[in-house]
Amino acid sequence: MPDADLVLDLALTIRHDGHGGVADDLAAPEGLTAWVRAHPAVLPGAARFTADADTLSAVRDLRAAVRALFARAVRPGDPSPADAARLLPDQEAIDRLNAAAALVPVVPRLNWPKGAEPAAEHAPAPGGPPAEELIAALARAAITFLTGPDRTKLRACHAPRCVRYFLKEHPRQEWCKPSCGNRARVARHHERHRAG
Repeated sequence: MPDADLVLDLALTIRHDGHGGVADDLAAPEGLTAWVRAHPAVLPGAARFTADADTLSAVRDLRAAVRALFARAVRPGDPSPADAARLLPDQEAIDRLNAAAALVPVVPRLNWPKGAEPAAEHAPAPGGPPAEELIAALARAAITFLTGPDRTKLRACHAPRCVRYFLKEHPRQEWCKPSCGNRARVARHHERHRAG
């Protein structure tokens, strides 16, 4: 899974609940367990992963850092409404992300399949605790995304009640998904008729 998709998926575990509020898919260890199992490329053995309260807390802390850095990346635009009142300071978010990435060292490995050229790959050092491997992998994916070209396409969706971030793939794209565009157009229509 590309880093952008993984990091966006982590950020999108905070979402609109359909009733005007915000839902958190990582509210309990079971939510994190389901999320990791749905993203098998994140962690070797993801199918057997079971989250505990400490791992959940660490991933939620990392997610808060990622969302704070997403808010920084979309400036001068506004951050997601879910984050606007509770963003971490930039340096705290950066420090939290870097500390998480350093939990499990990355080592070079030689990959040389028959009939192909040798290549160096960077992989987590073997033997780390699965929770630390997960957190470090998520943090490294966030760093790769935030330092890569996709960061400039990152936007916060400002449709009514939406709290998502998305990658702007088309020059006219304003919302994360068509339903948000429909809600925004309906809200503008009601506002124009209310003012008129």
